[in-house]
Amino acid sequence: MDEAAHIPLWGCQFLAEPQDVAALRANVRARLHGWGVSEVIDSAQLCVSELVSNVITHLGRGTPASLTLFLSGARLRIEVRDPDTRLLPTLVEATQDAENGRGITLIDALSDRWGVELRQDGKVTWCEIVTASVTSQRDGARSPRLARAARMLSSYSDGKLSSGPRRSRIGALATEAAAIDLISDLLHWLRAHGHDADDILDRAQTHFEAELGAAPDSV
Repeated sequence: MDEAAHIPLWGCQFLAEPQDVAALRANVRARLHGWGVSEVIDSAQLCVSELVSNVITHLGRGTPASLTLFLSGARLRIEVRDPDTRLLPTLVEATQDAENGRGITLIDALSDRWGVELRQDGKVTWCEIVTASVTSQRDGARSPRLARAARMLSSYSDGKLSSGPRRSRIGALATEAAAIDLISDLLHWLRAHGHDADDILDRAQTHFEAELGAAPDSV
């Protein structure tokens, strides 16, 4: 992360108790809504739940910990600090019968990247989520069409728009599902207004392929 990314926008200390997870999630929701990155609220809340639950499960209830949120550029970073340096979270293949390992697997799926940093007074388990709003701005600098598409897909994807150098698996599936829903809605609208939806879909595909052939670097 760059220098600015190490400046926390919000943080709190807490004792890791199951009944406190809901309050932490609510705080995260309020902060992200206020920062204008509502599209990542659901993913962020799930990551916070899993990070805190990991502390409770492996270190015990009442463990002193802290939660910190950073927002820099295209990335929301979530950090949970605890005092133990012996038990490090690892990504394992969680089977249907597995009792452990599901939390990190979920974080790996929801976030763009995650990791663990050892400190003198404990460890920090962190994850980063790419925000769709910043992705739209970045795409807009490259192509107005990409910017429009990103805005529409974001409204269909419940904030799980896939982006970044390492796309989350859930994010990629959500983006594909959002694109299918968007295209389906357009076809329904066209047919309801007397247009030949199949013909327009064929013409759009032909137009798309022609543009790719004429300007392969335009997108």
